[in-house]
Amino acid sequence: MLEPGDLLAPLDLQEVWGAGVTYERSKVARQEESPQGGSFYDQVYTADRPELFMKATPSRVSGPGAALRVRRDSQWSVPEPELALVLTPDMRLAGYTVGNDMSARDIEGRNPLYLPQAKVYDACCGLGPCVVTPDELPNPAQTLIRLVIERDGAVVFAGETSTSRLARRFEDLAAWLGIDNVFPDGVILLTGTGIVPPDDFSLRGGDRVAITIHGIGTLENPIEQAATIAAS
Repeated sequence: MLEPGDLLAPLDLQEVWGAGVTYERSKVARQEESPQGGSFYDQVYTADRPELFMKATPSRVSGPGAALRVRRDSQWSVPEPELALVLTPDMRLAGYTVGNDMSARDIEGRNPLYLPQAKVYDACCGLGPCVVTPDELPNPAQTLIRLVIERDGAVVFAGETSTSRLARRFEDLAAWLGIDNVFPDGVILLTGTGIVPPDDFSLRGGDRVAITIHGIGTLENPIEQAATIAAS
């Protein structure tokens, strides 16, 4: 019988990209964490061009049961549960999976230009437990997403949302990503988060994060954190 830790992340050589500020809840959270850059997040939420960023190379991705990390220079980090699109080299939709876009909110909040450091580091992204084909997820625009975080065996945060609250169409996100980009091995695109824990919450080493997307399954990962260093 397979255990969660026996499963690898469902990708091979693909890059993982992310889309930001695609839910109103995400826009509000970005504005709260970064007063200096708040207006930019409001503008990108309604702009034609979405926010797209490189999230992870395959070596930075953890599968089901494998650890995800909090950056050691972060004191405020959260998981971001997201529906992930699995795209072919010609940007056609091949399937869906569950994604966890780990984010250091304190780093990004200091300055929006720190986004790559807040998002991209070792074990910064979770994917799994499987890929379902488009016909296996008949209504992706009305799909429930649930996040549960456990600490010392007790639930410390739980929340849910629906992809119906997404302000962007999946087709549009994929089309923008494909402009002047070539993905010979295909690409995974995280579509943004609509679940944000309260501002006084941060992940700790030993926490367990479970993300369930109806029709796909549950991605569960333990959290690790190295000794923190003082913020400069």
